[in-house]
Amino acid sequence: MSKLFEPLQIKSIQLKNRIVVSPMCEYSSVDGFSNDWHLVHLGSRAVGGAALIISEAAAVSPEGRITPDDLGIYKDEHIEGLKRITSFIESQGSIAGIQLAHAGRKASNSSPWKGGKMLSFEQGGWETVAASDIPFRAEERRPVALDKAGIEKVKSDFKAAAARALQAGFKVIEIHAAHGYLLHSFYSPLSNQRPDQYGGSFENRIRLLLEVTESIQEVWPENLPLFVRISATDWTEGGWTGEDSVELAKTLKAKGIDLIDCSTGGNVPHAKIPAVPGYQVQFAESIKKETGILTGAVGLITSPQQAEEIIASGKSDVIIIARQFLRDPYFPLHAATTLGADVKWPVQYERAKL
Repeated sequence: MSKLFEPLQIKSIQLKNRIVVSPMCEYSSVDGFSNDWHLVHLGSRAVGGAALIISEAAAVSPEGRITPDDLGIYKDEHIEGLKRITSFIESQGSIAGIQLAHAGRKASNSSPWKGGKMLSFEQGGWETVAASDIPFRAEERRPVALDKAGIEKVKSDFKAAAARALQAGFKVIEIHAAHGYLLHSFYSPLSNQRPDQYGGSFENRIRLLLEVTESIQEVWPENLPLFVRISATDWTEGGWTGEDSVELAKTLKAKGIDLIDCSTGGNVPHAKIPAVPGYQVQFAESIKKETGILTGAVGLITSPQQAEEIIASGKSDVIIIARQFLRDPYFPLHAATTLGADVKWPVQYERAKL
């Protein structure tokens, strides 16, 4: 029996298999609104048999967007379009999740196919914020180091976004604390030089992530899962390490977090990342073994056999796939055939079942 296709219970939800669609920015929104592109992009992966579909990073505030084209959940008007998407995902037997995000110092950029550079104020850009006034790239303008009022606004924005996510029908929230975005910029010593209670020691640098978690938990039901995506290492001397991630995972588990999505990097542009197949699985494995928390493995996982081995050997609890889902929206259906698992196809597609 394929381990990849065994169900997994997380609080009140059950994943029908261990395959998760990773959040993938589509840069296809206007003023944060979802549209037909998002419905088809996410809905087709539900048709394709994924157990959990996590929407792309949804900005909790306008200034928290990576680009002007980002998906948002910073006003009530966003709820209706998102609800259409979650309803379709659920109709296909999948679970709808959303990643809540604030881009921090990596905000105010143009979309990749529009240049991918920081936008000037004249180009429609905006002031960015971070743990400290250190730009991501030396040539970019400096972010504003958040003061106490700014930190309180961030926590309030995440809380309001979580309440909207619940209204929109999402059953899983993932807090985006990776890839150099705001929360990562606080916990990494490479980007945090604060002299206050949010800087310096490990306990101080993780404080904002813990407080954001608590803010979300004030409105998010206890019976619904709450994930955190972290960058498990900065891949840079003097930066965040895998050992730090184990300690953070222990703390997050005690705070009620259900799963750690184990990505890496993104906080400094010069990091040397050994991007080979499965290069990040080691972090999911170590966090799982050292803390007992559920973990998700991500990063250049492209074949059914590779995914099966990761789950069967106990290295992680779910496989979180991005690019392979862009190549093949029906990856789970094809993987089931390869691994000899008998899974239900949409009735409209059954005549093509292999």
